[in-house]
Amino acid sequence: MALYDLVAPRLEERGDPRYRIADIRAADPLGADALLAALPGMNDRGDAAALTVALRALVPERELAAGWSVIDALAAMRDLGILLGSLKRHGIQPTAAVPEVLPILELLGRRTDMVPRDTVHHYTTWNPTGPRQRMYTGDAMEARLQDAVRMSFPGLVSALDSCARLATLEPYDPGFAVALDRIAHHVQSIVDAIDFTVAHVSPEYFALTLRPYFEEVEVAGREYLGPAAAQVPLWLVDLTLWQCDRSDPAYDAFLAESVEYSLPSWRAFHARHAGGISAVSKLSAAVSWESGHRLPPQLAASALALGRVLKILKTFRARHIGIARKAYAEDVRLYEEGSGGAPVALLRSILDLTRDNDTLVRRAAQGASGAPGHGVHASTRRGGVR
Repeated sequence: MALYDLVAPRLEERGDPRYRIADIRAADPLGADALLAALPGMNDRGDAAALTVALRALVPERELAAGWSVIDALAAMRDLGILLGSLKRHGIQPTAAVPEVLPILELLGRRTDMVPRDTVHHYTTWNPTGPRQRMYTGDAMEARLQDAVRMSFPGLVSALDSCARLATLEPYDPGFAVALDRIAHHVQSIVDAIDFTVAHVSPEYFALTLRPYFEEVEVAGREYLGPAAAQVPLWLVDLTLWQCDRSDPAYDAFLAESVEYSLPSWRAFHARHAGGISAVSKLSAAVSWESGHRLPPQLAASALALGRVLKILKTFRARHIGIARKAYAEDVRLYEEGSGGAPVALLRSILDLTRDNDTLVRRAAQGASGAPGHGVHASTRRGGVR
């Protein structure tokens, strides 16, 4: 049984139709199952004419689409979107080739309160599994990459609940360490997911075969990114742990673009917490007020728990960089940047920021064992960690 199968019922209880994953996967409002089963063959042949005909065949009547539920609208965007990416991979701007799809994309974007094209969630979490699975290539490695993102989704959703709780607490509160331990438990799924990716997806396959399908597509005069791992909200965990007041301009700019591709509730989460005080800053300030040689037990527990979460984030980011370096090596790559718009250099910068914050917390945590020099003065202004 997959992690999704264990956690999904709890997600569906939240009331947001975007969490009714089984229902979205089951939906086929365009009647696209048979046509999309043939999509990998069209892509393998580079048959742009057939892809154009396929997209035109799936464009629904506007009146019909206007009456769809959010669930059907998400499924329709999923199925139109995989044809958008396929056409663009073969050098065709889809909204130019099939202009009647443009108003439908805009309508579906408004109906779902998301960008007017498919995202990583359409391509993975909301994508059927088994015989109905939508894929560009049909390769087993593509299916495994989709599975890896599915593995991380429930854990990250649950982690955001604990992050919201954490933001209301101070390091002396017993719940501060408890919330951090829950976050650590949930974000471990991203490490499991990237290990699964390393084991089942070669960098060469991603770089040379799959990456070209994730190119930007023009919708109403604007370019929208294709499905990208950057659209999975690990950066929202960063936000409450350290990023809201200890970031740098490059990461801020990257996040400003990534937020747009997320679910409405995640955008609201970002808006609520973007101007807050991070867990790292709160802990640093609390430690700086302590004058003894040993931290109070609850503060020590908070420091150790925060360190455990940051260690998991460091592990994920180090492994992610390892994959990215291989996929975007000069002798392999077709593109300078990842599908989410981030160069490898930015991934390195984010890892360095995570390490800087982890170092600060570890120094604070030395007080848990009575080590000297545990007091660390907080710098809660933006850019306080370098």
